Amino acid sequence: MEIIIRRAEVSDVDALHTIFSQPRVIWGTLHLPFISRELWHHRLANPTAGVTHLVACVDGVPVGQCHLQTFDTRPRRKHAGEIGMAVHDDWQGKGIGSALMTAILAMADNWFNLLRVELDVFADNEPAVRLYKKFGFTVEGTAKKYAFRDGEYVDILHMARLKADSGW
Repeated sequence: MEIIIRRAEVSDVDALHTIFSQPRVIWGTLHLPFISRELWHHRLANPTAGVTHLVACVDGVPVGQCHLQTFDTRPRRKHAGEIGMAVHDDWQGKGIGSALMTAILAMADNWFNLLRVELDVFADNEPAVRLYKKFGFTVEGTAKKYAFRDGEYVDILHMARLKADSGW
């Protein structure tokens, strides 16, 4: 199976709407069920400054998405970025997340020169936590009862990865 990583385009709206409508994706993100197609159209047609959206494609169809938010307008945070990711339920555990992480971290390190990359993940999302640890992220803290999901409050982990050659 060949996984192609590329920048997301407006033509990916339907695929991203499908990805973010999946039960496991909703469970693992802060998105609500029944996300609108228009939300993705707006995000892709009117990109926010400092946000890079990548998609992972198999046979030309996006099956995963990752974004990197930089803080260009915040001088004291220019060294940092924040990522978020989702993989279609049917494609989880098949290398899509690793391919997306490899690509987005290469951008962070080699093109944006970010010292620090951050993310938040639900504490009970063990596959995602394992993936992030595999790529050098460490837990910096836990936010108790951070979000309401499936009728209960759940914790998130704040994780970050410092650039390996930074000396930190």
